[in-house]
Amino acid sequence: MTTLINRPNTALLVVDMQVGVVAEAYRRDDVVATIAALVDKARGAGVAVVWVQHNGEELAPGSDGWQYVPELVRRDSEPLVAKEYSDAFEATDLESVLADRGIGRFFLAGAQTDECIRSTLHGAITRGYDVTLVADAHTTEDLTDFGAPPPELVVAHTNLYWQYHKAPGRTAGTVKAADVDFAGP
Repeated sequence: MTTLINRPNTALLVVDMQVGVVAEAYRRDDVVATIAALVDKARGAGVAVVWVQHNGEELAPGSDGWQYVPELVRRDSEPLVAKEYSDAFEATDLESVLADRGIGRFFLAGAQTDECIRSTLHGAITRGYDVTLVADAHTTEDLTDFGAPPPELVVAHTNLYWQYHKAPGRTAGTVKAADVDFAGP
């Protein structure tokens, strides 16, 4: 259904599951385990796994906080996209990584729900991708001290609105990790 031409392939996009990003994230261990199982499922299905890693003042390349959590191990053959902005497409090579692999559809997992996940969802669909959010494979930290809703409500609200998101010629939606079908529509 993607509006991108000659992009029949699917990927799993894992965003910012870095030590410093998810150290105090909501349901951190459950989400990491869910993503690890998704990565294994994608690899078993021959589906590309694309990793995104945030760089910035608080996440300096090479620092402990910048590293991916130890439970998630990227293979050398799997692309790693460095980013500086919330939307994983902004000023990165993500588009060319996906284009080179003929990817027009992907499942999204990672952190932070209210920043990089939401931005990447919208960035993807406006660029023509079909994008499905894995409802139980994203998380965020507690920012209630800054006026945000509790993290469980941030996750629930993001799942709610993305479940019903629409765009011409593209599909959106949510799915539980156990129900991910990398071969399906």
